[in-house]
Amino acid sequence: MGYSLERKAAVLKRMLPPNNVAIRQLSREEGISAATLFSWRAEARNKGQLLPDADASPEGWSSRDKFAAVLETAALNEADLAEYCRKRGLYPAQIAMWRVACEQANDWDRTSAARLVRATKEDKKRMKDLERELARKDRALAETAALLVLRKKASAIWGDGEDA
Repeated sequence: MGYSLERKAAVLKRMLPPNNVAIRQLSREEGISAATLFSWRAEARNKGQLLPDADASPEGWSSRDKFAAVLETAALNEADLAEYCRKRGLYPAQIAMWRVACEQANDWDRTSAARLVRATKEDKKRMKDLERELARKDRALAETAALLVLRKKASAIWGDGEDA
């Protein structure tokens, strides 16, 4: 069954913030199958349109949706950004946080690698210290065992050390 472009656009508009109508509810109200609505939303997302899940608050949006919002607002001035945020149920501070996260996304490898190198170095130092401590205790145990063996031999040869 084919749907007109106008109807499709109207239904997609109801999925947008601030309406954020859930697909299941929209399916019941419009008489369109949920699978069709899901495919329309996926198609619109692939074209770069911001269509977050209806049941998710802006903090629950996927990283793809957050990135799309950052891209859409990149060239906006403060007044346009405020209007954009009102339409979508967002705060400008959220967009700013998402922008910082996007900017730091490629730097993550470098910082995590440095953190990993530091942790590895600390672990190697700790292992070396533990191995040194274990070797010391092994030597002490071997010395104690040797002294016990010598004591038994001496006691077997000369007796208990009590004069009769």
